[in-house]
Amino acid sequence: MKFLWTAQDMVTAMAGRPFGTLPEGITGISIDSRTISPGEAFFAIKGDRVDGHDYASIAMANGAALLVVSEAKLPALGRLTVPMIVVEDVLVALEKLGMAARERTSATVIAVTGSVGKTTTKEMLRVALEPSGKVHASVASFNNHWGVPLTLARMPIDTRFGVFELGMNHSGELGPLSRMVRPDVALITTIAPAHLGNFASVDEIAQAKAEILEGLVTGGDVVLNRDNPYFPILDQAAANLGIENIHTFGQHAKAEFQLAEFDGAAESSTIWVSFGGETREVTIGSPGRHIAENALAVLAVATLVGADLDGAIAALAQPVAVKGRGVRHKLSIGRGVLTVIDESYNANPASMRAAIAVLAAAQPQGEGRRIAVLGDMLEMGTFAEDVHAELAGPLLAAGIEHIWLAGPEMVALRDALPDTVQVEYRPDAQQLAEFAVSAVKAGDIVMIKSSNGIGFSRIVSALLDKYPVLPDTERRI
Repeated sequence: MKFLWTAQDMVTAMAGRPFGTLPEGITGISIDSRTISPGEAFFAIKGDRVDGHDYASIAMANGAALLVVSEAKLPALGRLTVPMIVVEDVLVALEKLGMAARERTSATVIAVTGSVGKTTTKEMLRVALEPSGKVHASVASFNNHWGVPLTLARMPIDTRFGVFELGMNHSGELGPLSRMVRPDVALITTIAPAHLGNFASVDEIAQAKAEILEGLVTGGDVVLNRDNPYFPILDQAAANLGIENIHTFGQHAKAEFQLAEFDGAAESSTIWVSFGGETREVTIGSPGRHIAENALAVLAVATLVGADLDGAIAALAQPVAVKGRGVRHKLSIGRGVLTVIDESYNANPASMRAAIAVLAAAQPQGEGRRIAVLGDMLEMGTFAEDVHAELAGPLLAAGIEHIWLAGPEMVALRDALPDTVQVEYRPDAQQLAEFAVSAVKAGDIVMIKSSNGIGFSRIVSALLDKYPVLPDTERRI
């Protein structure tokens, strides 16, 4: 059997203490007792709301090969018959194992951050690099203080490319993650007013995002968006760290990887990319200029890491579904089709505008409507009322005439919209879901977007529960 880790290597890396007869090795790592697979190690991490030690017996029942537990909790777990590695702090032990995984592999490691597009870009990198070798990438949005070390610790020793998403809500969070990952290439997709309530300005957001550069290996590469107005801050931050290999992408005349032309369609797009003295035509299996810009960044990274560019370009032509980030569902309704674009995972002013643009380009069938279903953008602080009201401009410019809203902050947008558009407002996602399932019609295209904490995923679920999903129709944007 091929092990992810031998038990002895885990003990050594984590400076742990064996308790019981350890297995020869483990096949995977889990922090969720409900989904652990037989043969995996369960790390009993103590989170903000739950303590993994409370679920150790469930992990054992579900086939955990061993448990990683804290010394302080061991007396309460003495009756469990599964072997354990005992450590002072389970999360710190996971971090140590993650750093050991980074040390033992010869993989080229790429770290991605940005105010918008992190997860989509990470997924695009994963599929673009797969033709060139074994890729290990973050699951979903495992981009925080536990998700990053977990993803690192899960990285097989024979990985060719490691792709890691790094996220933050406050200053001082990205630096430690970057030093853990030690990227060979660091990519910052863009800077925009996300988590604005935690910062005094977008300049501060740019400075916090620049922390991803702190862990870059000596001689590593940085990839920056040359079109972004905060590029000078990032460029200066790289220079201050003595980083010499600074690469740029965008439409800007000085961009090293230049977007020469963009041709957007309803469900795909084509770009022409100029770099290295040549221009390549690239078809992207998804719509939206923001996705095209992400693809441009992906091609820049693929070039820098020596990947098969033809293989990467071919891969980008295929749609890749990312739950809550633009997956398209085609549903059967009456004698027609209802299209649901699920953007329910995250939202900030920049991503809202991008999603509205994609909805504007979509083509309803028959008498179908373009419907924007929007919920609150969280962590906007004192800027909340203004940034929500300002969405009226892009909605009207895009010609969106049907706008369904929920959430306390969306009152500002409701009040900013004129009587020329049809607005439905409900206090919360559940009430809007109940309205939506009865109000949609054949031919409609419904784009659902909000911050995850607002719970708009239940609107998506309500529609999918009510109307049958047509096979082979999921697409991402």
